[in-house]
Amino acid sequence: MTMVQEYSESAIRSLDWKEHIRRRPGMYIGKLGDGTSPDDGIYVLLKEVLDNSIDEFMMGFGKKIEVRVKDGLVSVRDYGRGIPLGKLVEVVSKMNTGAKYDSKVFKKSVGLNGVGIKATNALADFFLIKAYREGKCKEAEFSGGELIREEPLHSTDEPNGTYVCFRPDETIFKNYHYNDDYILPLLKNYTFLNAGLVLDYNGEKMSSKNGLLDLLEDNINEAPLYPPIHLKDTDIEVAITHGTAYGEDYYSFVNGQHTSQGGTHLAAFRETFVKTIREFYKKDFDASDIRTSIIAAVSIKVEEPVFESQTKTKLGSKDVGPEGPTVRNFIGDFLKEKLDNYLHRNSETAEVLLKKILEAEKERKAISGIQKLARERAKKASLHNKKLRDCRVHMNDKHQRAEETQIFITEGDSASGSITKSRDVNTQAVFSLKGKPLNTYGLTKKVVYENEEFNLLQAALNIEEDIENLRYKKVIIATDADVDGMHIRLLLITFFLQFFPDLIRKGHLFILQTPLFRVRNKKKTFYCYSDEERQNAIKELGQNPEITRFKGLGEISPDEVRGFIGETIRLDPVRMTKEDATHDLLEFYMGKNTPERQDFIIGNLRVEADILEN
Repeated sequence: MTMVQEYSESAIRSLDWKEHIRRRPGMYIGKLGDGTSPDDGIYVLLKEVLDNSIDEFMMGFGKKIEVRVKDGLVSVRDYGRGIPLGKLVEVVSKMNTGAKYDSKVFKKSVGLNGVGIKATNALADFFLIKAYREGKCKEAEFSGGELIREEPLHSTDEPNGTYVCFRPDETIFKNYHYNDDYILPLLKNYTFLNAGLVLDYNGEKMSSKNGLLDLLEDNINEAPLYPPIHLKDTDIEVAITHGTAYGEDYYSFVNGQHTSQGGTHLAAFRETFVKTIREFYKKDFDASDIRTSIIAAVSIKVEEPVFESQTKTKLGSKDVGPEGPTVRNFIGDFLKEKLDNYLHRNSETAEVLLKKILEAEKERKAISGIQKLARERAKKASLHNKKLRDCRVHMNDKHQRAEETQIFITEGDSASGSITKSRDVNTQAVFSLKGKPLNTYGLTKKVVYENEEFNLLQAALNIEEDIENLRYKKVIIATDADVDGMHIRLLLITFFLQFFPDLIRKGHLFILQTPLFRVRNKKKTFYCYSDEERQNAIKELGQNPEITRFKGLGEISPDEVRGFIGETIRLDPVRMTKEDATHDLLEFYMGKNTPERQDFIIGNLRVEADILEN
C-alpha cells in the first residue's frame, strides 16, 4: 500500500534568503564546479563582488581596485564612495536591498537586483566586509550568510571605499581551486572596457588606453589581415578585423559585463555587419563568406538590461531604453553609418576585406558539391550507425540538465564499449573512431567532407553550419595514456584547431584523464592518476595492497569506468591563449619532421626514461 503524504499547512514552509541560496545555488551563480572551467561558481562569486566596485568606477568614483587571491581566500578593495555605513549589514544580507534600484545613482550598472554580493556571502564560509566613509569605518563578519560579528562604528585613516574578503564554502564547492588563467582574462576585460581604471591583481597592475583595440591585440595570436577597425559612439564601441583561421571569434559586453553566451546585441551585430558589407560592396555576398575568420569585439551600454540568468552571460533585452530603439536598430544604425564611412575613407582596408570575402566564396563554392554528398552520407550513416551512441538530452534542448551534456570521442571497440556500458545515457554520448584519424595540418576544409570519420564526427557534433548548434557542452577526447593515445589526441586537436577553432575558443574541448593505477585492499579502492597518488594510496592502505597498472581504457571494466566518468571525472581543458601561435604550434608538432622537433622528442624521451628509472 502506498502512503500518501498529507498536504496541509504544515507541509508549506518558507526558506530565508541565505538558506534558499545555499540549497539552490545554481539559480544564483549557475553551476558550482571546482575551478577547472571559467564559468565555475567560484569565479562568479569573485565577479559579483568586483562588479560592485566596477560600478563605482563607472559612476566616477575610485580609479583603482585591488584584488588578491591566495589559497582560496579572495579580497577586493575599491576606493569608491564606500557603502553607506548604517546599511552595511543589510546590503550584504537582506534581499531586495541596494542603491541600484535608483537609476539616477547607477544609470547603466552591471548589477541591478542586489542579489550578487548576497549570494557570495551565503556561499562563503568566511565573509568579511568593511566600508570606509569620511574617516569612519563599519565592519561585519559572516559565515554561510549568518552574521557572526558586527563592530561598532569607529574612526579610521583609510581612504573612502569598500573592502570585501571571502572564502568559498568547501562543503558546497568541492576540492575547488582558483586558476589565474581564468581570473586574468576576467580582470583584463574590465580594464579594456573602462579606460583609466587600474586593476591591481596580486601586485600586477593592469590598465588600458585604447579599449577594445587593446582587447583584440591581447587576444589575437596571429597578424590580422588589416588593422582593426575601431568605432565608438555614445553607449557603443566595436573593434573588427579578420584573420586566416576558420570560424568566427567574438567578444561581447553589456554594461561592462562579458556576455560570453552573446545574446540579442551580438546577434544584431552579426546580422547588421553582413548587411552593411553587402550594401558597401553592392553585392549579395553569402553571410558565411563575410563573417568567416572575423575577430570582433562589441560593447554596448543600456539602462536596465535584461539578462537570461543571474550570471548575466547572455543578454535578453530587445530595447535600449524605455522609449529607445530596439537593440537591432541601435547597433544597425551605428554600423551602417560608422562602418560605411570608415571603409570609404580607408580604401586599402576595404580592398583587403573584399579579397578575403572573395577567397572564402571561392572555397565555399569549390566544396559545395562535396558538402551535399557528405551531408547525405552522414544522414544515411547515422540511421544504422554504431559510431555514435547518443544521449537523450542535448545542449540546445530546453532542459535543466542540458548544460551537463558530454560526448566522449574514443578509439577502439574495447574502450568505446567500456564507456558506452558505464555512461549516463541521459547526458553522456560516445563517438567511436576507427583507427587513427588523418593528420589534417595544411589541408583545406574539403577534407572535412571527403574523410568519412571527420564528416561523421562533425555531423554528430552538429557544428558544420555554426558552433552555436553544438549538441554537447563538453567534447571529451578519451584515449589511452600511451604513445598511440597521445598521437590520436594531437590529430584530433589539430583537426579542431584547423577547421573548428571556436570549439576550443569557447571552452568546449577537453582531455579525459584516465587512471594509471588501481590500489586496493578488501576494504577500500583508490584510482590513481600519478605515481605520487599511487604512493599516497599505498601509505593509506598499509601493507601489501593489490596494485594494478592500467595500460588502456579497454583494460578497465565498465563498473570501474563508471567510477571516474561520473561526478569525480577529471578533465583537462584544451585552451588557446595569445601566446599559443596556432600556425607555429601546428607546424612544429604536425608539420614535416624538423631537427627542432627531433631534438624536442629525444630530450623528452630522456626525461621520461629518468622518471621511469626512479
